[in-house]
Amino acid sequence: MKRLKFYLSLAVGCILLTGCVSKKQFVGLQEDYNKLQADNGDLKQNLQTSQIQLAESRANVKSMEDRLAEARKNNGELRNAYATLQGTLDKSIQQNSQGNVNISKLVDEINASNRFIKQLVETKNKSDSLNLILTTNLTRSLSRDELKDVDIQVLKGVVYISLADNMLYKSGSYEISDRAGETLSKIAKIITDYKDYEVLVEGNTDTDPISRPNIRNNWDLSTLRASSVVQALQKDYGVDPKRLTAAGRGEYNPLADNSTALGKQRNRRTQIIITPKLDQFMELIDKAPDSTDNK
Repeated sequence: MKRLKFYLSLAVGCILLTGCVSKKQFVGLQEDYNKLQADNGDLKQNLQTSQIQLAESRANVKSMEDRLAEARKNNGELRNAYATLQGTLDKSIQQNSQGNVNISKLVDEINASNRFIKQLVETKNKSDSLNLILTTNLTRSLSRDELKDVDIQVLKGVVYISLADNMLYKSGSYEISDRAGETLSKIAKIITDYKDYEVLVEGNTDTDPISRPNIRNNWDLSTLRASSVVQALQKDYGVDPKRLTAAGRGEYNPLADNSTALGKQRNRRTQIIITPKLDQFMELIDKAPDSTDNK
């Protein structure tokens, strides 16, 4: 622009130096000069506007580049997050599949346990029912006088028939008395009817020492008395001896205090203990579900 002004001024100067010009020519030159000045102003304004637009464009480009870099960074983070999520999902699916297998095994074990418990309950109910029938039949078969010397109880599925010594044996002896015969015959009838039961005859004494030939102590006396009952059941009433067991507990299983006469009388007793055969329960135990089978 400065060069343009210079050339115009030089032209005007040359004209003035070369000679006089007409007023009309001068006015024309002046108008051209003013127009050039106006165009120069417009050019300046356009240049400033272009510079501003260029700066704005550069700022926009920088902003777009920053946004593109940020988008690329976010895209990378999203890819990593997706990969992590996919790994977690795969692991969860695998664990869920294994969990379903474990739950299935657990359900099988619970069902097996329930079946075993049901078998136990059914067996116990059957045993309790049979014992109740046995007890009822035996109680009905005894007279009132016999019931005074006989105590019958069912404890945990086992029938206990407790017989007083003064009813069973001759005084101070282990020999069976005549009075005991009728009672033992009734007990033997029940034992014979229930062939699936084992019979334990157990002798008990008080703490008073025994002083008889060939009997060393209360151990001997209690065992001899139990043996006498077992042999009577076998020989006199036909009970299978394979079902019978004789045992003596001496003075060491008291029911009452031996310091009183009544207590000693209660402790001098013979118990006939009737129980289901052990092999029946062992067979049931053998059928119990083994948790290791399902692992």
